[in-house]
Amino acid sequence: MLIPQEMKAAVWQKGELRLTTLPVPEIEPDGVLLEVLSVGICGTDHSMMKSGGLAEGTILGHEVCGRVVACGAKVRDVVLGSRVIVRPTFCGQCRDCRAGRPYFCQDGRRSIGIGDMPGAFAEYVKVYPDMLIPVPDDVDSRNAALAEAFAAALHGINCIDAPEGPALVMGGGPIGLATVCLLRLMGVSPIVLSEPVETKRKLGRELGADHALDPFGEEMGRRVFELTAGTGFAAIFECAGVPDNIQKALDWVARGGDICVVSMIFAPAPIVPMTLNFKEARLTGCYSNTHAENRQCLDWMAEGRLDGRPLITDVIDLAQLPRVLRERIDTGQAIKVIIETGAARG
Repeated sequence: MLIPQEMKAAVWQKGELRLTTLPVPEIEPDGVLLEVLSVGICGTDHSMMKSGGLAEGTILGHEVCGRVVACGAKVRDVVLGSRVIVRPTFCGQCRDCRAGRPYFCQDGRRSIGIGDMPGAFAEYVKVYPDMLIPVPDDVDSRNAALAEAFAAALHGINCIDAPEGPALVMGGGPIGLATVCLLRLMGVSPIVLSEPVETKRKLGRELGADHALDPFGEEMGRRVFELTAGTGFAAIFECAGVPDNIQKALDWVARGGDICVVSMIFAPAPIVPMTLNFKEARLTGCYSNTHAENRQCLDWMAEGRLDGRPLITDVIDLAQLPRVLRERIDTGQAIKVIIETGAARG
């Protein structure tokens, strides 16, 4: 394949995303070059852009499916032309890696879009072999690009005891809806989704939620009592990023139940700790995901048991990204936006 010298990329400049022409990344002897096929816009990307602290010149984008187009001279066991998704590397030796938490590794960690390397809001992205996870032939590139989001939801489920019903998912964004899908796949029942936007509640029901409630339009305390026969939820997943949801989850969880904060909440979240004492509930958080969790989601996709594509509301090219960010993502109208390059469209 003839690789061009220049590429288009969406770069963070002067407080906004701007479409720019840049040189195609050069790879080292141990590097790999991917042609980006599909890349999802993650809530983390949006939060970083709105934080005010994003460095000038940053290229975001980590939920990516790409095609291998070049390998350095030292690279082995990476097939040219193969499709892959990308996860951060890990050393295998530090305290976190030894404890089975490779996503916390800081020893030579490499990550695209959210860390030390440019991301995939571009036509090409540079990576390294141990970041790559092969995509099964039966999984298309859009679905593959969503595997990382589903792996994040799966990691939240794995961070608590194997959940039994009833389960509550707070928030019907991409991660919340992915959590609904996975709980249904795992046989958890009943599943309740709490989400104020009707279109997201409707999609949640289509994806497997037994009940979808408007937290502002219903008397939630009464509905929780009715739906759980007065016991509360065995498992609650906070996926909305709303600080007040933590105390609500404590109020609605069953005695001995589990709460996992899957979202990233940047503001203080006041709670009444005595609620934990009286219920002996377990409150935890989760962060990122593992290679194994990504592989599991890809396998489920290949088997036809998991499909992320119903979450996609917008498929765009790089040139449309700044406008769609303003009009569809900032306003909360989009659920999942996928960027496709000319390679994917062609």
